[in-house]
Amino acid sequence: MSVSHSSGATVSFSEALNQVTVIVVTHESAHCLPALDGLLGQCKNLIVSDNGSLDGTPAQAARLWPQAQVLSHPRNLGFGAANNRALVRVSTPLAFLLNPDCEMTAQGLLQLVEMAEENPEFAILAPQLVSVGGKPEVNYRWPQTLWPSEGNPATGPACVGFVCGAAMLMRRDRFDDVGYFDEHFFLYYEDDDLCLRLFKAQRPIVVVPDVKAVHHSRGSVRGAHPWRSEYGRGFHHAQSKLIFAKKHQSAARALGLRQWLLFTTTLNIPFRALFFSPKLLARMVGRWMGLLRWSVNA
Repeated sequence: MSVSHSSGATVSFSEALNQVTVIVVTHESAHCLPALDGLLGQCKNLIVSDNGSLDGTPAQAARLWPQAQVLSHPRNLGFGAANNRALVRVSTPLAFLLNPDCEMTAQGLLQLVEMAEENPEFAILAPQLVSVGGKPEVNYRWPQTLWPSEGNPATGPACVGFVCGAAMLMRRDRFDDVGYFDEHFFLYYEDDDLCLRLFKAQRPIVVVPDVKAVHHSRGSVRGAHPWRSEYGRGFHHAQSKLIFAKKHQSAARALGLRQWLLFTTTLNIPFRALFFSPKLLARMVGRWMGLLRWSVNA
């Protein structure tokens, strides 16, 4: 198969994909890997950055994709940090970040690569995330610190202020003076922070709704202790929300938000316990502890 560019040049399918390195950050994600083989098996440049999995994820990734660099970190570094460890090893002009719970075809990635080649000013291109049933998810918007997003979904490629970090194609040279992920964010809001920095630097972030990626939301981790995972999600979401508010708004805004969230979370915990939703209760307790332990001086 060959691909024609607007310049008139024709390159092969494999040559086009060779312009991009796919990065997958994993943590207890062995159950996700077989579904990714349709894309990753065709990618010459692949890095799996594993955050201390105990379920055999690194070994399974090495078996499935012998061409991959498998980075096996001894502990969970966090989403942004694990991506950063991979990004510094990339030598291709493009890098595609893909969550293990996202499935995309090689043809879909090729469409993004073609658009990136035709528009070198774009910093990020992202597909439309859809549920397993095909329903579009809200994975793009304007920066939440500036104005609320409203209106109909995009019907064609559109500049936005934020795209979800679950699937994004990055042109590396557009990040030279912006940087990659801020590692103060362990989990959640690292993509908000990155996109807001790009937006302020006037680096275009583009969503391409014709390219779809199936998102198994919250499906990337399946460890032996699901309640502990939900607790961690709640803990880090709360802390990252406050870190983001302090960084991009003010310390006073973060302190006020912390007070409000502590109040509402304290009210919600007995409700979750009464109706006994173990996962939601664990997440709510994690949120409460994350808020309690956060310090404005950290």
